[in-house]
Amino acid sequence: MKTALITGATSGIGKSTAIELAKHNINLILCGRRQDRLDTLQDELSKKVQVHTLCFDVRDKDKVFSMIKNLPSEFSTIDILINNAGNAHGLDPIQTGDLDDWDAMIDINVKGLLYVSKAVIPKMIAVQSGHIINIGSIAGKEVYPNGNIYCASKHAVDAINKGMRMDLNSYGIRVGAIHPGLVETEFSNVRFKGDDQKADTVYKGFDPLTPEDIADIIAFVVTRPYHVNIADLIVFPTAQAGSTIVNKSL
Repeated sequence: MKTALITGATSGIGKSTAIELAKHNINLILCGRRQDRLDTLQDELSKKVQVHTLCFDVRDKDKVFSMIKNLPSEFSTIDILINNAGNAHGLDPIQTGDLDDWDAMIDINVKGLLYVSKAVIPKMIAVQSGHIINIGSIAGKEVYPNGNIYCASKHAVDAINKGMRMDLNSYGIRVGAIHPGLVETEFSNVRFKGDDQKADTVYKGFDPLTPEDIADIIAFVVTRPYHVNIADLIVFPTAQAGSTIVNKSL
């Protein structure tokens, strides 16, 4: 059986991906900041597959490296890495943006992805095999008003994904990215700092993607024959045609 490590596994796309991969008999290393949620998910999924949890913030470089280095022997080989952890903070023009918001987005979306990848890649190189899925965003392909630093962080993910695929090609490691459009998760609640009213308006008037939609796509990608690598995939709800183009009349 294969083993997948998923960051940001306590909610949204990460949680749904864990549930979906368990259906495919893939053992799981679930990473997140909330141990209670990790425990609940472990209790649910351990009926189907082996599950190990790691409680850390991807921004904590030392903890990332220490915990991944010291995985139990039965989880030491990581076949699939899902770099899912990421956040948006604030929706402000560049001139009034909050520096703490900028730091959070760069530290989580870019540096956190790099830390986890750096810790896992040697394990894949050692066995000349592996599959890395980087969860990007349409914000990594387009820029929209007031999205400046978030878009920059996701453009970085897009570039890292391409460079990673080139650098790891000689080791037989597959690398690809999935870039969703509007997915109804806690994303907007975090962006608007807990203002549920603002967050709810983002997804009203049309059918957005669900975390389960993206999880289903991730499962499809990682279960393709080994000679197939889905390198770059943009996923929109039918009502969306771009970052700022959403048909709310459907």
